[in-house]
Amino acid sequence: MTRVVVVGATGNVGTALLRRFRDAGADLIGVARRLPDLQATPYDAALWHAVDVGAPDAVDRLTAVFRGADAVVHLAWALQPTHDIPAQYRTDVTGTANVLAAVAAAGVPQVVVASSVGTYRGVDVDGKRTPVDESWPTDGIPTATYSRHKAENERAMDVFAAAHPEVVVTRMRPGLVFQRDAAAEIRGLFLGHLVPMRVVRWVRWAVLPLPYPFVFQAVHADDLADAYWRAIHRRAAGAFNIAASPVLTPPRMARVLGMLGAVRVPLALVRGLVTVTWRLRLQPTDAGWVDIAAGVPVMRTDRAREVLGWEARHSAEDAMRALVAGFADEHGVPESPPLRG
Repeated sequence: MTRVVVVGATGNVGTALLRRFRDAGADLIGVARRLPDLQATPYDAALWHAVDVGAPDAVDRLTAVFRGADAVVHLAWALQPTHDIPAQYRTDVTGTANVLAAVAAAGVPQVVVASSVGTYRGVDVDGKRTPVDESWPTDGIPTATYSRHKAENERAMDVFAAAHPEVVVTRMRPGLVFQRDAAAEIRGLFLGHLVPMRVVRWVRWAVLPLPYPFVFQAVHADDLADAYWRAIHRRAAGAFNIAASPVLTPPRMARVLGMLGAVRVPLALVRGLVTVTWRLRLQPTDAGWVDIAAGVPVMRTDRAREVLGWEARHSAEDAMRALVAGFADEHGVPESPPLRG
């Protein structure tokens, strides 16, 4: 039986991994800063440990948890609070360094780290017409904290892989990750609680105002979880772009939302509006996320198909529909720990 430790196992991706790994018969260990309801599905599939990956004692505590594991999956990440970048850095970058150090100390043969399309160098709107593979530069989008932190972790993984050739280092780089169960979490992280989840019921006769460069990819959380399992099962090293078809454009997103269509608005206008409302703390998303949405490249996923034998079972539109359905009925996973805002 394969023993897998999932660090940060209570969020959008973590819950999907617990379901997939349980179905595969894995011996599961979950790590989270705050423990979930251990009797609730899917959290009941794992043995749990409460560890703050950014804490001074994290390496020692994680090393004890990791001993005997066949693989460690590192998902822990702080998207909030965007007004406190040092707090984000503590989890995102220091936490990743601590996980890698504990993997080496515990002698774990494989570590799988959640990277992102957001780690890639940005492109202009014309550049989105040419999909990129895993060799595209991973120096990120400098105006986005999330992207900078992902890029810094890519460099840390480069150093770790060179220093520890005995460890299989796997990097998963998905697009946006959607599932119905994540609706409440995503609303809290990106829209704030002033925006009701059921707002999607009111937009049927509206148009979607978005900048033309807002073109990106998505994947259903269950399909991403399958890619993670395949990477562990096959001991696959290196980076993997993970995304479903089709690419999400403003008109496609409008159709998924049931709206009349999309209308082009200036990127600078959207960025300015987001900045003002963020500074007033009316919503939690800073303008860096606008730059990510406008600048991330479109990814090729050939390597995931060829090396992992992976195919998305859900289209990107279906993945987004699942999330929208969660918004419409105010769905979420109530057993998840409360979000830090």
